[in-house]
Amino acid sequence: MAETAHLPLDPLEPRDLVAPHHDDKSLNETLLDHVWRKPGKGWFMLLGLTSAALGLLVVGVTYTLARGIGVWGNNQPVGWAFDIINFVWWVGIGHAGTLISAILLLFQQKWRTSINRFAEAMTLFAVMCAGLFPLLHTGRPWFAFWLFPYPSTLGAWAQFRSPLVWDVFAISTYLTVSALFWYVGLIPDLAALRDSSKGKLQRTIYGLFALGWRGSGRHWHNYKIGYLLLAGLSTPLVVSVHTIVSFDFAVSQIPGWHATIFPPYFVAGAVFSGFAMVITLIVPARKYLGLRDVITDRHLENMNKVILATGLLVSYGYLMEHFIAWYSMNQYEFWTFYVNRATGPYAGVYWLMITCNVVTPNIFWFKKARTSIPIMWVASIAVNIGMWCERFIIIVTSLSQDFLPSSWDIYTPTWVDWCIYIGTLGLFGTLFLLFLKFVPAVAVSEVKELQLELKHAAHAAHGHGADTAGAGTLTHGAH
Repeated sequence: MAETAHLPLDPLEPRDLVAPHHDDKSLNETLLDHVWRKPGKGWFMLLGLTSAALGLLVVGVTYTLARGIGVWGNNQPVGWAFDIINFVWWVGIGHAGTLISAILLLFQQKWRTSINRFAEAMTLFAVMCAGLFPLLHTGRPWFAFWLFPYPSTLGAWAQFRSPLVWDVFAISTYLTVSALFWYVGLIPDLAALRDSSKGKLQRTIYGLFALGWRGSGRHWHNYKIGYLLLAGLSTPLVVSVHTIVSFDFAVSQIPGWHATIFPPYFVAGAVFSGFAMVITLIVPARKYLGLRDVITDRHLENMNKVILATGLLVSYGYLMEHFIAWYSMNQYEFWTFYVNRATGPYAGVYWLMITCNVVTPNIFWFKKARTSIPIMWVASIAVNIGMWCERFIIIVTSLSQDFLPSSWDIYTPTWVDWCIYIGTLGLFGTLFLLFLKFVPAVAVSEVKELQLELKHAAHAAHGHGADTAGAGTLTHGAH
């Protein structure tokens, strides 16, 4: 009796992205369970912690508006400090959402399916936090409308040669497109929540946001086209937004900033920190929401590979900065990179940055590290810390010791600076916890579609294998 041959699936086929024992009903129960069940004590404890941190934001912002930004640690020459450090850090964190959702969708990478909604939500909340800092940094945020071009009776127009004005357009566009992309992807799942809700209030609210979705062929056709168009619109934003943020520094003449490598180096760093934050958030959420069957080890390993690749790009950026400072024989550049940063008053922050951003990602060369939950979680936190240190080093060390030694000064953040920064962490955490409670954390419709594709691929492979084996048997009998 001939042994039945099984043709192997395409090595790129995502066979282990969804547990095979699930059907549509069990996926519904698994992915919507955390929305319908009452939150546990852990969720309330975390919400209390993040709300307390959010209270620090209210205190810091209120005190700043009452007294002015003189209560911050900014001085001369360090006019940009915690506000711009945190602005760039938060914008970078928001980049993973667009990359996972838009670019991987266009490249038909199936492993994005279970993690895209986490990343999209993270993008929205991170950009909200980022937008606070330039607004507060103006000193009089109630006049922020002056940054927008409109026929002013005062005859005052925005200075379009300023990269800070470019930031206004970049961040507002990024937030708008990301919000639309996230919301359009949510519509089928909001309709599922509407149909499965038991309370009238819940049915009304979810039904309002579902926009009359009925799952007809016409609805799905329009949904697919709109989702794809938004993905195509979002893709250039991954490159353009952080490129514009890097121009805040690269177009100046300050030593340590005036570098053509900044745009690609900043984009790589943004994706690097963004994927690290996704790992930081998704690892505990995956465990406590019971999502291990749809957010598998392969998802986590693929994200760790992206962290490794972008970490190498960031390391190359550091290397090129130091090489050009040496090769150009510019005394100011050499001083900034080889003396001020490496041995100056902020040397501890500099070497912490090197450890977290250059050394740590290289552990992901090893499969054991890429698939170990504790190792990847600690490494992702280290990367987030390292990327914050990088922004600190770029901004503070370049400004604190500029061309004129008589103007040098040490920057020290005040309690208001720390309150606002910790408060944005609280704002981010609060919004993320509310997202996990009221919205499906995983795209239910997309996971079902992927599960159906995998089953069809498996059946086709088994059927083809059986046909091949049968043909072999007939041939053998003929001989």
